[in-house]
Amino acid sequence: MSCSLQEKERKGIINPIFTCQPAGAQFVGIGIKDCIPLVHGGQGCCMFVRLMFAQHFNENFDIASSSVNEGAAVFGGIAQAEQAVITMIGRYPHLRILPIITTCSTETIGDDVDGLVTKLEKRIKKEFPNREVILVPVHTPSYTGSQIHGYDNALKAIVEKVAKKGKTTNKINVFTGWVNPGDVTEVKHIFEEMQIEGNFVMDTESFDAPTMPDKSSFAHGSTTVEDLVDTANAKATVALCKYEGGKAAEYLQTKFKVPAIIEDMPIGIKNTDKFLMNLTKLTDRKVSQALAIERGKALDTIADLAHMFFADKKVAIYGDPDLVLGLAEFCLECELKPVLLLLGDDNKAYAKDPRIAELQNKVDFDMEIILNSDLWELEKRIKNKEMDIDLILGHSKGRFIAIDNEIPMVRVGFPTFDRAGLWRHPVIGYNGAIYLAETIANALFTDMEYKHNREWLLNVW
Repeated sequence: MSCSLQEKERKGIINPIFTCQPAGAQFVGIGIKDCIPLVHGGQGCCMFVRLMFAQHFNENFDIASSSVNEGAAVFGGIAQAEQAVITMIGRYPHLRILPIITTCSTETIGDDVDGLVTKLEKRIKKEFPNREVILVPVHTPSYTGSQIHGYDNALKAIVEKVAKKGKTTNKINVFTGWVNPGDVTEVKHIFEEMQIEGNFVMDTESFDAPTMPDKSSFAHGSTTVEDLVDTANAKATVALCKYEGGKAAEYLQTKFKVPAIIEDMPIGIKNTDKFLMNLTKLTDRKVSQALAIERGKALDTIADLAHMFFADKKVAIYGDPDLVLGLAEFCLECELKPVLLLLGDDNKAYAKDPRIAELQNKVDFDMEIILNSDLWELEKRIKNKEMDIDLILGHSKGRFIAIDNEIPMVRVGFPTFDRAGLWRHPVIGYNGAIYLAETIANALFTDMEYKHNREWLLNVW
């Protein structure tokens, strides 16, 4: 029995797990109130990402493009970026912060976005003397890394530009990472139960936008410029995701002496316990009775399902590395066997992640962890009978593998667009553990019925 860590053998990508860096930076941008991210590149670099956000959240978001064309791709597009910024400031009086996000084309031709920001700051003072708009250069070359790198780079760039030391507060920064609005709601619930004041960056709970009697309905992030400034004055920072917010947390610790906790994503019982214990150490607050009851309900849910339905079922998981590793830990708690973990980009730090080392030390079955992977690695193993898979956990891009091979699948991660409202449900915390356990069970139950595989277990006698 072993847990092997390896890179995929092929050089190319077939059916990628992730998209490119600018997508991650755009997700950060739409999480800020009074912010419109500007993508300095071709229109597709903005349009297709907006489409993914719209498919996942069923909402529309403002994202602008400098519309680099063939000529600009050859001779440079910095003039178009400058014109785009001036146009946006003139058109949108509410605009307070504007990240300028590079792409593969503008990074390759060497457009000096940092120099442009310096130039534009002087021009804005002259042409818009009554406006204060913060410009942030965000470097996200999409020929390397992934949306995960893009998120991490963008958040660090914004915090570096905006955070300013002032009066120390009792707030705890929460760098949420690429999680769903339901997860943000769940973390807020935990903070409220423990009577802790949080500074949530990025606060995407408001992506669940209501349609009001006046027919207004527009989704936007709720993190304000003031929240970003105040990150330097927090009591501590907790990053829910190591690879999506870890750099910014480390920057605040180094620059402003704000202690940073960058550990496991709080998925499942063990990791949520650790999250709550970290909060108690930072704040001297106690875990409330209500949270203890939620923990008991999560344990009861898992106990009801684990031995009879989950035990020894083999699971393949792909997606965001923090999410994949958290889900793997959750599977082990439920007696499921995560035999295949696929991490879909070229981040060399994964190989040294202590969470992977912990898995290697404790699993008592054969497990493969594939770095720089794609979804063909999953499909190949299934088609070639290299391993039996009973359940797939991942986003909607892998659904055809599940359909073609008649394997039950639970959609989790980004993007999930072929099931309704999944972004409302948390996978974080004790309530997230209940949701995951019940959703996995229902997927397996449906598969049992369709295949007439021990469906008598589901009967009432």
